[in-house]
Amino acid sequence: MNDPSKGSAKTIKLAERRVFSQSFKPLYQEGMGLVEQAAEYLDGKGRAEAKKLSRLAATLYAAESMRLTTRLMQVASWLLLQRAANSGEMTRDQVASEKSKVRLDTASANNDAAGWAELPKDFLDLIDRSLRLQALVRRMDEEIYGGAAAEVSPSGRRINPVSDQITLLNTAFARG
Repeated sequence: MNDPSKGSAKTIKLAERRVFSQSFKPLYQEGMGLVEQAAEYLDGKGRAEAKKLSRLAATLYAAESMRLTTRLMQVASWLLLQRAANSGEMTRDQVASEKSKVRLDTASANNDAAGWAELPKDFLDLIDRSLRLQALVRRMDEEIYGGAAAEVSPSGRRINPVSDQITLLNTAFARG
């Protein structure tokens, strides 16, 4: 008989159970929904609001827009990989290999940054929600796979995040 006090019991990873079960669907929908909302905002209302900002705030808005977009694309890539594993399209080993290209560490300026107070409320809400989602995904990733994504390739070269992102998305959608 297995005695848990002897260390022979297996630890259940709650994040792994969540990602590789039907309870993953709400997280996936939340992430993809946030990507969609951000895109709609940045292409519509956000564009109009950005034109009203001071030069300083407009520069900060542009930088934060890029960070927001990058953060959400990285989270979306991670979610797509987990969905592929969950549906059996990829093995966990394949996902682990591909997810090494995903960076879940896109920071944001803080609210002390010059011009931050001028940024539109809806934009700040998107930033806040994306940071919370990224933190959740990062914690799950660390629990499941045991560490953050690498910044440098095994050969020592810096990884090109844009190229890697395109490759990752092509792999997730089986285009190449």
